[in-house]
Amino acid sequence: MTRYEHLIDGHVVDPADRLWFPTVNPYTGKTWAGIARGSAADIDRAVAAAQTARRGAWGAMTPTARGKLLVRLAELIEENAEHLATIEVRDNGKLYSEMLGQVKYLAEWYRYYGGLADKVEGSVVPSDKPDMLNFTRHEPMGVIGIITPWNSPLLLLAWKLAPALAAGNCAVIKPSEHTSASTLEFALLFGQAGFPPGVVNVVTGFGHEAGSALVDHPGVAKIAFTGSDQIGQLIYEQAARSLKAVTLELGGKSPNIVFKDADPEAALIGVVAGIFAAAGQTCIAGSRLLVQRSIHDAFVERLVAFTEAIRPGDPMDPATQIGPIATEPQFRKIVDYIAIARDEGARCATGGGAGSDSGLNPQTVQPTIFTGVDPAMRIAREEVFGPVLAVIPFEDEEDAIRIANGVDFGLAAGVWTADIGRAIRMSEQLDAGTVWINTYRAVSYTSPFGGTKRSGLGFENGIEAIRTFTKTKSVWLSTHPDRNNPFTLR
Repeated sequence: MTRYEHLIDGHVVDPADRLWFPTVNPYTGKTWAGIARGSAADIDRAVAAAQTARRGAWGAMTPTARGKLLVRLAELIEENAEHLATIEVRDNGKLYSEMLGQVKYLAEWYRYYGGLADKVEGSVVPSDKPDMLNFTRHEPMGVIGIITPWNSPLLLLAWKLAPALAAGNCAVIKPSEHTSASTLEFALLFGQAGFPPGVVNVVTGFGHEAGSALVDHPGVAKIAFTGSDQIGQLIYEQAARSLKAVTLELGGKSPNIVFKDADPEAALIGVVAGIFAAAGQTCIAGSRLLVQRSIHDAFVERLVAFTEAIRPGDPMDPATQIGPIATEPQFRKIVDYIAIARDEGARCATGGGAGSDSGLNPQTVQPTIFTGVDPAMRIAREEVFGPVLAVIPFEDEEDAIRIANGVDFGLAAGVWTADIGRAIRMSEQLDAGTVWINTYRAVSYTSPFGGTKRSGLGFENGIEAIRTFTKTKSVWLSTHPDRNNPFTLR
């Protein structure tokens, strides 16, 4: 069985406590590797290595040189994409076709931010004070702590790591305990690309041990986290005790809104992509389907027929369309929510069972659609993070906005309509960080991504994201001997 250690200061090292824990293939149900169980001692060592690199070789490197290394890393990602995608599938059970596409695409994050590395510019500030030059600098924060989830480990890592490195920071990464292997394999590429030791460090383990130690560490300037809103709130509270900066990309309960004038084929595909792709295990899942009442029954009938034809199975098989749930605790949570929906009076139009009910992998959940859902039901308000769709009818634009905005999340939303005026009005009124119109689940390194309410703080991606990993310094320079009264403000 494969055994994975930490990566600290450019070296593969055993955990300080000499402890490992198993990682399980969710499709086979078998343990395939042992992962180092990190502790506060391992975090101390990793942060120290990052600080040394920041003060030494990495800090002395020009932004242009840093950018060239990021571009070289992008090339290595593309060369190793099939291997990295296979590791991710083995760890989280998502489709190989999707993981391969994600890994190839994440190379663009490092290429994009590599190009931006030497374009973080300060400015000369027009001053009202004579004989004074005032200018600003945007400097690296120092060591960034990155905590990533299990659903798309390498892609969501890139959203944080690429701009952090381009800005001149070093990093300590704590991946999910469920999907650590791909991050450790990926981190080996930094040495091959020519990054100095200590720029990127990986300490694996559990949130209450290694993760908590990372958030608490006085040598860490910022925490960038993707995960549930409950854990995000705990991290926010913990980071506040040492006044750390945070970026939190959290959960969602996103509405996918279909108006009667929408292209029915495009809307159908968009709804399926929004909730059943990746077995619904995405923060942007369109888990609430809002359908205008006049087309509700016909649209749901076609959606149910399409859903019942979805092919579950081995995630490495190109014919498979939905794989197992990534972790056993998440599987139990989804099954519990299906029971809750039934208890609350929602009608299960299709699905509602587990793989063991139909001879499939026991950790598979059948694509499930609930109708007769009231917006006040838990299935319509709480994040399930699985292939479970709540269908809610609406009357008009005002009603759709009321229902869509009536939850604690505000990460994303979809709007399906042929009316461009309605599309613009909806995009203005929806309380969401991303609004897709006649499409769904599109993301890019060029476009900012973030949420409102319990969906998080700050944003990732786009040109401005690199600034979120810098600190601004204002510099004043007197061009004339200053002999003013020392007891007055200049």
